[in-house]
Amino acid sequence: MLTPFRSLMLGTALAAGLATAPALALDAKQKGEIETLIREYLVKNPEVIQEALIELDRRQREADLAARQKVLKDEAPALYSSKFNAVVGNPDGDVTLVEFFDYNCGFCKRAVGDLEKLMKEDPKLKIVLKDLPILSPGSREAAAVALAVKAIAKPDKFWEFHTKLMTKTGAIAKAQAMEVALAVGIDKGRLEEEMGKLDLVKQAFDESRRVSDGLAVTGTPAYVLADEVVVGAVGVEQLKARIANVRRCGKNVCG
Repeated sequence: MLTPFRSLMLGTALAAGLATAPALALDAKQKGEIETLIREYLVKNPEVIQEALIELDRRQREADLAARQKVLKDEAPALYSSKFNAVVGNPDGDVTLVEFFDYNCGFCKRAVGDLEKLMKEDPKLKIVLKDLPILSPGSREAAAVALAVKAIAKPDKFWEFHTKLMTKTGAIAKAQAMEVALAVGIDKGRLEEEMGKLDLVKQAFDESRRVSDGLAVTGTPAYVLADEVVVGAVGVEQLKARIANVRRCGKNVCG
């Protein structure tokens, strides 16, 4: 038995077929009659429109999921093992949480406390930090300093730099990032040498933007966890629940 939605789709398909088939060319009157029939059907069965919209939304979500899964697969090296990433927590952890962030993002500043708590409570968690400096030119300047710190500092020293810069008030740019880097003991000469490698800075920014665009990430913070992109500072409890699910079933939400 045909549902109203299937009936409408069948009728629409037939109408489209009749309208375009060369052997059954319709004149204006015939086309008008078909259009009138479809309109009358929709007026008498308005619930069909809602059913069609629900079906359209379902198909769009399926298409979005398939596209995201392809990007997650194709961009796995950039997401999880890029030389531009900073890795904190357990580098051999059984679950990896990737965060896209901006040093001028207020929500990222709030989220850094969530990451710190996760690291302390979950010794098996690997966290990958990926700069996505999209908020201002100052964000790009700070990210360039951060990339240099990553290149010359051990993970725990980078994390100290990262958290201090994230908790610094006011607009963040090169001067503020340099101040924090020197305060945590990074050698100024080596820092400036690394920052002079502009090609590497551009490569890092291009990589982050390519991956984030592919995943439809338009703001920060945004997390990648197993099969899903989690947007926003969702809080430590939600992140913990999702991580637990990944360990249990390999997905953010277990069926």
